[in-house]
Amino acid sequence: MNGAETLITALNANSVDVCFANPGTSEMQLVAAIDTAPDMRAILCLFEGVVTGAADGYGRMADRPALTLLHLGPGLGNGTANLHNAKRAGSPVLNMVGDHATYHLQYDAPLTADVKGFAKPVSDWVGVSKSPGNLAGTGLKALGEAMRYPGQVATFIAPADHAWSTAQRTRSELTVPSVPRADSTGIEDAANALKADGEVVLYLGGRALREDALWQAGRIAAATGARLICETFTARLQRGAGRVPVERLPYFGEQAADALKDVTAMVCVGANPPVSFFAYPGKPSWLTPEETILIELADRTVDAEDALVRLADALDAPPEPVALQRAAAPPPDDGPLAPVGIGQAVAQLMPQNAIVSDEAATAGLAMFPSTAGAPAHDWLMLTGGSIGQGLPLAIGAAVACPDRKVIALQADGSAMYTLQSLWTMARENLDVTTIILNNGSYAILNIELQRVGVENPGPKALSLLDLTNPAIDWVSLAKGMGVSAKKASTVAEFQTALEAALNLKGPALIEACIS
Repeated sequence: MNGAETLITALNANSVDVCFANPGTSEMQLVAAIDTAPDMRAILCLFEGVVTGAADGYGRMADRPALTLLHLGPGLGNGTANLHNAKRAGSPVLNMVGDHATYHLQYDAPLTADVKGFAKPVSDWVGVSKSPGNLAGTGLKALGEAMRYPGQVATFIAPADHAWSTAQRTRSELTVPSVPRADSTGIEDAANALKADGEVVLYLGGRALREDALWQAGRIAAATGARLICETFTARLQRGAGRVPVERLPYFGEQAADALKDVTAMVCVGANPPVSFFAYPGKPSWLTPEETILIELADRTVDAEDALVRLADALDAPPEPVALQRAAAPPPDDGPLAPVGIGQAVAQLMPQNAIVSDEAATAGLAMFPSTAGAPAHDWLMLTGGSIGQGLPLAIGAAVACPDRKVIALQADGSAMYTLQSLWTMARENLDVTTIILNNGSYAILNIELQRVGVENPGPKALSLLDLTNPAIDWVSLAKGMGVSAKKASTVAEFQTALEAALNLKGPALIEACIS
């Protein structure tokens, strides 16, 4: 066996069975080695940002990492934006990055780069193979780090000569670090804070937003009257009819500060205390009042469900939450398309147990409340703010959960960052319905232009936020990549197109023209 074969065999034996790839010359031995692992699925993506975003979506839904295969420093560099999002999400991602043969680096060939330098800012752990016999062990070490609760981005570098040289089958074993638990003093402090007079909040993020953890949060709310509030952008929120509802912190800082202005105590589980997404002149960055008592019970690296169970028990909380989300999907009124109407149509037609990948930007903020009473579903968001995530994330979710419908709510501007995703959806026949929310602009930036204090912007400034010259034809783009597509300009047209797409087993796209 060569080093590449020992590596892929070892990873496959430890449940790594998907590889999202965009390889090059230095990775050819790794590509060939995948054929020796019959249980590993190889998925080609036409841009590295699709590779890394798909691995993020897979990790969020599978709770274990997929493997990525990337070409040298520049290939990794192309994927860093979505690795930034994955790192912020706490997703388990395992990056395998090829490098030149060790003896070739001295010649400074055109693609020679500081691969570790590319990797460090977007990785929680970085390792480099030391020899052909060490390659598999390095990969298993990276796998263990990727699986560190709740998930990490782990990157290992595989020199080409380590991949092609003879190596013995590794005896290395996978070691997954244990999950830290909240300390007892923290539980006691949190219980006392939540029992005190005033308005109290349980602020949730990360794994605290899974269904079972939310049930415990609902018990705590029943015992204390605490408001349940989640981060504005969450990795995976399990919501919908029959689940414990949670408020979403508003996006704009002053609105968030207003929502929290009367809070006397806040207990954070799976999340850091809330701050404004951006700084604005004369507006707050820190969102809770100065006098608010803050208890950071469990950051995202601490077992969230365990902390909530113990906190609920410390409060002698009832066995069940007081309120669960009621089913409510009112039919939208016909007329020109708007985000609320789209959200109502999605809520009405969404199948049970769907997965929503939300990169709808301004439209998504309006659609989110409209879907609260939809059938139980998972909602995935843009955790790191680096756009171009939504379509790749949908790929990964569909691969991880092939029996579940994936709905990608996608703003038109950010869709152009990773539109190659449509080709992979078609190639793999993934069950993804993509809804392009086409308003012909970077709408969020038009809002932000005013919020940062720019008065009377001129035509050149406004042209940088406009997508209508020329207009992007999403139906043609989708069909050109093998995805069936329709355009809708009214609610009735959208409902008809959405019902047909959701009944289709495979990829489909709807261009929703927002008036």
